[in-house]
Amino acid sequence: MTGAPPSGRTALDAYLAIRHRLPDAPEGSAFGRAPHLGAIADPFDMVLFDAYGVLNVGETPILGAAARIAELRGKGKRVMVVSNSAGYPKRAMMQRYERLGFDFAPDEVVTSREALLARLGRDKPRRWGVMLGPGHGLREFEAIDAHLLLDEAAAYEAAEGFLLVGSDGWTVERQRLLVASLRDHPRPVLVGNPDLVAPREGGLTLEPGHFAHALADAGLCAPEFCGKPFRAIFDLALSRLDPAPAPARVLMVGDTLHTDILGARAMGFASALVTDHGPLAGEDIVAAIDRAGIVPDFVIPHI
Repeated sequence: MTGAPPSGRTALDAYLAIRHRLPDAPEGSAFGRAPHLGAIADPFDMVLFDAYGVLNVGETPILGAAARIAELRGKGKRVMVVSNSAGYPKRAMMQRYERLGFDFAPDEVVTSREALLARLGRDKPRRWGVMLGPGHGLREFEAIDAHLLLDEAAAYEAAEGFLLVGSDGWTVERQRLLVASLRDHPRPVLVGNPDLVAPREGGLTLEPGHFAHALADAGLCAPEFCGKPFRAIFDLALSRLDPAPAPARVLMVGDTLHTDILGARAMGFASALVTDHGPLAGEDIVAAIDRAGIVPDFVIPHI
């Protein structure tokens, strides 16, 4: 859904407002600056990348990102994407990365959609109403009783729980139907993309996390989140590595303090904040870090 944080707030303001629902982590005390990722990567065995705002903006690759990935591979570094982009099936994600010029293998791309599917595999059977764009239907959700939430109130009432996966096509009216349904009958809400906003070619878009926190702010649910900054997605990434690197040898590179950097700090990883793209582009970065109380190890303009 296209939009911006409400009431003229910046993305940082919006994240600050929901900080109490995010994981605790050591704040950190100082950060270093570097011209790019290549200048800081040597001490690390594993580099984890956020996608939007780091590798791409919407369907546009960020200049030099693919070359940096190739450089890191050439130095023997392991690389992996850890993304809250839950609205697309894995096959579509891999096709996108190939189209954008990246050469990631499927095991090198870990999404919050996969973390959500893993969580659902441990849940009791129930009928789920799903916030998800219609472009790919319910592909990968075939193993559960899943139904798209569109404009029929009956679909909301029939659901035994809700999955907020992708906000493409979500509308004010659909959010109203969801609010009304939860007010009448509280049910579980699982969130496949905890992001509040995402950078795309036309600006920031509102993501499932925005709508989930709006429900929580109204006292309608206690959402369960399956992506960054929460631990499950990072554990899923590490489970694909044998042996898994020591946390201090892992560098998380992202553009958002409250997802990428906070999640890294909670895991004991080093972190690098990218500033040229994403929700902090054009902001006073020092002031933003001070306000957030979340300090990366490095600040770089791009990878």
